Amino acid sequence: MPRNTRILAAVFLIVSATFMSAQKPDAPGHEWWKRAVFYELYPRSFADSNNDGVGDLNGITSKMGYLRDLGVDAIWISPCFPSPQVDFGYDVSDYENIDPMYGTLKDFDAMAAEGKKNGVRIILDFVVNHSSDKHPWFIESSSSKTNPKRDWYIWRDGKNGGPPNNWMSTFGGSAWKRDPRTGQFYYHYFYAEQPDLNWRNPEVQKAMYDATRFWYKRGVSGFRLDAVDTLFEVPDLRDNQVLEGKNAYGDPITDEKFNKKLPEVHDVMRGLRKVADEHGAVLIGETWTDDIAELKEYYGTKNDEIQMPMNFMFTQVNKVSATDFRSQIAAAESTGQWPVWVISNHDIVRSYNRYGDGKNNDAIAKLMAAMYLTLRGTPIMYYGEELGMENNTPKRKEDVQDPIGRRGWPEEKGRDGERTPMQWNDTKKAGFTTSSTPWLPIPPSSSRDNVATEKQDPNSIFNTYRRLLALRKLEPALRDGSYQAVNEDDQNVFAYLRKAGGSTILVALNMSGESRTIAVKTMGASTATPLYSSPSSSGDAVQLDHLSLEPFGVLVAKIK
Repeated sequence: MPRNTRILAAVFLIVSATFMSAQKPDAPGHEWWKRAVFYELYPRSFADSNNDGVGDLNGITSKMGYLRDLGVDAIWISPCFPSPQVDFGYDVSDYENIDPMYGTLKDFDAMAAEGKKNGVRIILDFVVNHSSDKHPWFIESSSSKTNPKRDWYIWRDGKNGGPPNNWMSTFGGSAWKRDPRTGQFYYHYFYAEQPDLNWRNPEVQKAMYDATRFWYKRGVSGFRLDAVDTLFEVPDLRDNQVLEGKNAYGDPITDEKFNKKLPEVHDVMRGLRKVADEHGAVLIGETWTDDIAELKEYYGTKNDEIQMPMNFMFTQVNKVSATDFRSQIAAAESTGQWPVWVISNHDIVRSYNRYGDGKNNDAIAKLMAAMYLTLRGTPIMYYGEELGMENNTPKRKEDVQDPIGRRGWPEEKGRDGERTPMQWNDTKKAGFTTSSTPWLPIPPSSSRDNVATEKQDPNSIFNTYRRLLALRKLEPALRDGSYQAVNEDDQNVFAYLRKAGGSTILVALNMSGESRTIAVKTMGASTATPLYSSPSSSGDAVQLDHLSLEPFGVLVAKIK
């Protein structure tokens, strides 16, 4: 039996035994989310069960077996709550229901049950900063200055006939909108249809904490917290400093010092964490930070805030670089916390395009998979990443669906390109739907990059992900082990060791377009047994003092 087949078979037995046994409380340091691989899916784009061109919960339910076999432990679903869809669900009009376009609460329960059957946990995207302007809370709040919910949002009088201050919306224009009914302005960091909640109001805090409890009781294992940096504003609403230049919308750029990343954010994170701990749940943070010290703050001084603040620093690197990645990983390791690795999501151009050089994109996609799936920490995949799905950025303004792109074209083309439907097979509609009009167009590359086709190719990106995910489950050193960089002066090959319980695994990644040979010195060892390599090898033992790697080649090997 080939080595890769043996690995997959062994992992199947391990995973099956785990599913059949009763869950036990996590031991300290071995919490379930540390051992898990997370997978973000965009519900509009994953699988369409009723053939209306838009993905739905029943579509997700139908693919639980796929997710299990791939090796995924938890899925993070972008917002599926009732919404006017101004920002495709990030404008929530009811935190305790399902939007009819995606199904019903009954469908959600069925999805959660199927997930449990397949060992796949459910993580929901929780929009904490704002609601929709169609939410009953805001409808009440805006009805009069004396309404009991008036203080649930940020209302102020204008100045000199204009907004209360110079704060700008991240989606363009002033961050204030005047409501003619009361003559006051309300604050919206995002679209005007997304008014900011007033987190200084204890009633708002209670209502939002209770919303998480509603879903925990339905079997949800945690939340990804959206836009946590923007929860608070200084009470006196002073102007931000204006910087040089203009943004994509032609607006002045400001430093956002007084309406972003305020210390009070951490009070809310501790409150949400307290509720999560009552249910053994995990919190994932959308934590855009300027440096690793800022990221570390989100864990909490007593590890009482977000267990998994996302490290987006990989996404700021637009080409593979041994020096850059080594440096970023060293910084994350220096915190002493559990890292969270992300290379793509629904707001970022797909990794296949960002890291690819136009010639070796498939090899680079495999290399990136080998890196972030074998590092110490928890990886968060993005749907289709396992296929090498390409961005399909609109070429004409009239084709743009994302309001950001419609407003900022051509400097800002929006996020449609990274949100196109999942590619299940090589048919015209990629197996996503039988509808004549998927909500976003299927890229031509889907005829090659799809699940059905890649399953048949042992050297595909898909099978690379399967093997690496299988190895992660099989090898404690990859799942729980320490991280140690080696050959740190090498500008072309990024190499490191993972160690646990007497087992040592070497990962060597050639991040250059030329063949490289390296020597790895480890105490008392001269050879290693390959567990995975790209391009594939014979599996024979390799000499640590003479490791040859092809351009963008990968070696994962157990040191004897």
